[in-house]
Amino acid sequence: MSGYMRVVRIALLFACLSGLAQWLGAAEWKPVPGHIMTDWAEKVDPNCPLPEYPRPQLVRGNWVNLNGLWDYAVVGLNDPQPAQCQGKILVPFCIESALSGVKRQFTNNERLWYSRSFTAPALAPGERLLLNFGAVDYESEVFVNGKPVGAHKGGYDAFSFDISAGVKPGTNTLVVSVLDATGGTQVKGKQSATASRKPGGIRYTSTSGIWQTVWMEKVPANSISSLKIVPDLDKSTVTVTVHAGEGVAKGVVRDGKQVIASAEGKVGTPIVLKIPQVRLWSPESPFLYDLDVALGSDSVKSYFGMRKISVDKDEKGILRPLLNNRYVHMHGPLDQGYWPDGIYTAPTDEALKFDIEMTKKFGFNMTRKHIKIEPARWYYWADKLGLLVWQDMPSGGAGIGAKRPAQDGAPVSPEAAAQFELELKTMIDQHFNSPSIVWWVVFNEAWGQYDTPRLTRMTREQDPTRIVCNASGWVDVPCGDVIDGHRYPGPPRPEPTADRLAVNGEFGGIGLAIPGHLWVPDQIASSMYQTATNRHDYERRFLNLWKQVYADDINPGVSGAVYTELTDIEKEVNGLMTYDRKVIKVDMSRISAAIGRREFPPADVTSPAPVIVNEL
Repeated sequence: MSGYMRVVRIALLFACLSGLAQWLGAAEWKPVPGHIMTDWAEKVDPNCPLPEYPRPQLVRGNWVNLNGLWDYAVVGLNDPQPAQCQGKILVPFCIESALSGVKRQFTNNERLWYSRSFTAPALAPGERLLLNFGAVDYESEVFVNGKPVGAHKGGYDAFSFDISAGVKPGTNTLVVSVLDATGGTQVKGKQSATASRKPGGIRYTSTSGIWQTVWMEKVPANSISSLKIVPDLDKSTVTVTVHAGEGVAKGVVRDGKQVIASAEGKVGTPIVLKIPQVRLWSPESPFLYDLDVALGSDSVKSYFGMRKISVDKDEKGILRPLLNNRYVHMHGPLDQGYWPDGIYTAPTDEALKFDIEMTKKFGFNMTRKHIKIEPARWYYWADKLGLLVWQDMPSGGAGIGAKRPAQDGAPVSPEAAAQFELELKTMIDQHFNSPSIVWWVVFNEAWGQYDTPRLTRMTREQDPTRIVCNASGWVDVPCGDVIDGHRYPGPPRPEPTADRLAVNGEFGGIGLAIPGHLWVPDQIASSMYQTATNRHDYERRFLNLWKQVYADDINPGVSGAVYTELTDIEKEVNGLMTYDRKVIKVDMSRISAAIGRREFPPADVTSPAPVIVNEL
């Protein structure tokens, strides 16, 4: 997008100024060996890792990237900040990752301290300096020059503090203190929550501390804090609500360099812009409009897609999901967003983009982002490249869990429920504007499930523009838009009703271990669900399952399917790609024809027999 990229090009000139001072320390940094890594690990620049502007839907040019080498120390849970650091850690990679340069286990009884110096930019009268965090897992306190500036709880959402009053000319000190219990009621997704934090089965290495970009930006006193963008395809309009202190904001919509709409309105009220000759957003044609918003001396750049998600019956009376008023069968992989070198954090923006590109090349039009919330740039690439997203709320322990067949769970405590629901609401708020997200999943299976009708209703009230799935798999407490079945190898065959469509939320899980590309080098080629003997066997099983998926689309009318999974993860070898993304386990042309166009090869056509793989 021209407007967005123009700002980014200018901003990158300033983005890594703070990293230059770390040059000598960077020479000592290196990833910690011991496991496989992606090729992108070699492209990580310790002076300025992940240099891209981290918030594509609210872009400012005047910013400084604080990623890079910070001092760190790990002490007892209640110990004060130590006088001496224990070494350098590469932000924003979690302490458990190889790319952090530390790669050590972090426990419930410890506190992680980060520290670095920075030079505060000069502030004109009325200007403010914001310190922004993409995400810190899980509880954090922030100090500038020894004074507290704010605290935050929650491992997946972005947060900011105004540090104007705490900075001084010249060198300043930034300190972040982190606790991460991981277990208990905490929202954690697939992170290992055992007392030992030892990964195993379907639980993976934990993520503790800063795991997304940290940056500073100057803003005027009356600045834009967020935008809410709501396209209305039927009316050919988009409404933009500007959240700020006060005043009149102006929105300008561009198609490339051409201004096609503009309007003004008060802060906090919808500004309606009429879009002539609407260009639709879809996986086949993911067109994005540029959006410029100005408020006084503040201005930001954003974007949006004109698309509509709804539910209605087809010509046979079967309830279906509609994209832009037509039925689209949604088919994709389970995408858990783990990396062997960065754990929760992709080593580079190119790597982040790669997974989405590969998902489309396999012939999928959708992905289920499985109990993890990604950095904002992941959703930007899904928006830009055209991939539908079913977004899970990360699982936690706020509920005792539902039980089959339809017994709902109860909250563990009012405090645990309040925190889970706050993080659920924040996920929806912070990612509302992404056209790629078409589906919210409140619970995965019965994990921590409780008060299902109330939370499903709460999600719908907060976002009436998307489909809401109460729980993907296991215990269906009837509510919401979706009946979602899981079965391995499957696929399941849930039946739609008069008021809820049916999808296959998980199936597959075919295992194929590729020697030389395993998290555990001597791992036996096995899977929790089923194990293929070689590439041909893997592909045969895969295609047979997908033939059934498309048969079920017709009868009983299963409108979507999620295959487990996109990549191997640690000891799991169920991926279409290895964990290091270096080997594709299937013939791309044959699989993309079957998945994308429903063109299956004759039964006697085989892949090259032994495990001969495609090296990326």
